[in-house]
Amino acid sequence: MSTEARLNCMAPFFIVDDLQKSIEFYRAKLGFQVTATGGGDGTSDDYWGMVERDAAMLFLKAITPEIHPQPNHTRHEWARWDAYVNTPDPDALYAEYTGKTVPIHKELADTSDGLRAFEILDNSGYVICFGKPRDAGENAV
Repeated sequence: MSTEARLNCMAPFFIVDDLQKSIEFYRAKLGFQVTATGGGDGTSDDYWGMVERDAAMLFLKAITPEIHPQPNHTRHEWARWDAYVNTPDPDALYAEYTGKTVPIHKELADTSDGLRAFEILDNSGYVICFGKPRDAGENAV
């Protein structure tokens, strides 16, 4: 019997310029629900928010006007993702997102690193990869 406490999920924390615009992007385009906001009086002056879809969770925070998003790929080209989200059906999710005109950063493909995946670009410039590991016998395209 394990005595270790259970972990539910891990959530990236993205700095954004405009919390309300970011929340709306994740809600309308990616199908996330807003589960919490705070820091202000519960209106447009809130400066942090939490969005969730299934087991995927993300924190968004507007720090100050002079602190802007800094996606990984802007610091180094090899650090192309800011978050990876595992999904059992990347093909269906890709169809959903292209139907909502979500900005696609890399098209759905079997990748050389062993995934069936695609990448989107959010409204703050963060790159999120949605995918799943390919079966061992599948080849990359």
